[in-house]
Amino acid sequence: MANRKDDIMKLCCEISANKKIKAAFKNSAKGAAVAGGTAFVGGLIGGPAGIAVGAAVGGALGGWMTSGQFKPLPQILMEMTPTQQEQLYSEVMTILGTLKWTSVPQLIAQVNGNATLHEQVLGAILNYTKNQLSADVRYED
Repeated sequence: MANRKDDIMKLCCEISANKKIKAAFKNSAKGAAVAGGTAFVGGLIGGPAGIAVGAAVGGALGGWMTSGQFKPLPQILMEMTPTQQEQLYSEVMTILGTLKWTSVPQLIAQVNGNATLHEQVLGAILNYTKNQLSADVRYED
């Protein structure tokens, strides 16, 4: 089964690479902590005006820290824990059903050759990424 799981992970990577999908984990807590921390420090140093300045600077800094952290989805998929990979494997296998293959290129060709199957697998990858990994997903321009 490990071999089949590896095949499915390679299929998922190939499909997401072809669509040029990137994802980023949500870091809103980190940004909020930076914004709140700088507002607090600003308040200690400058009173009410310092709070306003600290919040503005902290908000900009927090936004900058959490932006641009998108990585290619295939990289994220391969960095997932074995448990996460097993979950994605199960979801994709539910879609593939009894599809037979002997090699990764054959599996990729079969899935890419069937538009409905391709879209269902892509949907499973995106849903897993958004719902289970809590990642923001975007297509590269």
